[in-house]
Amino acid sequence: MSAEAGARLKGNLRSIQAMLLAVVAFSIMDTMMKLLAAEFPPMQVAALRGLSSLPLVCAYVAWRGAFKGILRVRWPLHILRGVIGIAMLALFAYGVNTLSLAEAYTIYFVGPILITALSAPVLGERVNGARWIAIAIGMAGVLVVLRPSGAGFLSVGGLAVLASAIGYAVSAVAGRILARSDRAEHMVFWVMLMMGLGAAVLAAPSWVPLQARHVPLLAALAVSGFVAQLALTEAFSHGEASVVAPFEYTALAWGVAIDWLMWKTLPDGFTLLGAAIIIGSGLYLIRHETVHAQA
Repeated sequence: MSAEAGARLKGNLRSIQAMLLAVVAFSIMDTMMKLLAAEFPPMQVAALRGLSSLPLVCAYVAWRGAFKGILRVRWPLHILRGVIGIAMLALFAYGVNTLSLAEAYTIYFVGPILITALSAPVLGERVNGARWIAIAIGMAGVLVVLRPSGAGFLSVGGLAVLASAIGYAVSAVAGRILARSDRAEHMVFWVMLMMGLGAAVLAAPSWVPLQARHVPLLAALAVSGFVAQLALTEAFSHGEASVVAPFEYTALAWGVAIDWLMWKTLPDGFTLLGAAIIIGSGLYLIRHETVHAQA
């Protein structure tokens, strides 16, 4: 094995470990949001998500020495990401209160596929016919997950999670544009600050008082969200995206496990079928990107 190949392997292993940690941390964070969503309005849950992690984010930005120049950013895109972030968290909190984690994760897996679809009109990237077919198949997988329930076709909770995934994709594409000029620390700081304060203002009229028993949930929410964000950044900093990205789908296994341990529920056949379609489409897109990049 050459030195270059050895370094690549080492970097990939490090990134895979970071991605697995990120998935676990996000699963814990989403579990806390689901528990809080059972007692608080969705907008208040979004506010608690942003405000709880804000002290840790500020400490991280200070440690990185990134407060210098923090006001010299591209404000329109930061404000856009902040607004989208508020809606995204509130919609996810609403949806996860009515769906199992496995169902919510399966629908959310369409996010990376939507990013590929948006990269053509927004970023000017070329998306060929094969990629559009994979995108369409991925969206069909979402319809399979949403289709049947006791409430009929397309549950409101499922649509809320789908809308949240769309917001995630738009925010990610805006983040790609911002990354060309702004520091990553500034992007994390402003989106967290805007989400926390903005959602708190919107949630104020119907704010439900917190109690002492909620403190452990908020602490777990803050730490897990912060660790997840750092681990995700680490995952894509050292390894090849085509190698690391598929491990994000391990979230489904965690979702199923947490659903069973805490709520004694398991995904139905339509959720599993939809998950297989969406994940298959995503893996094809990752493989297609790898071959295209090598060519």
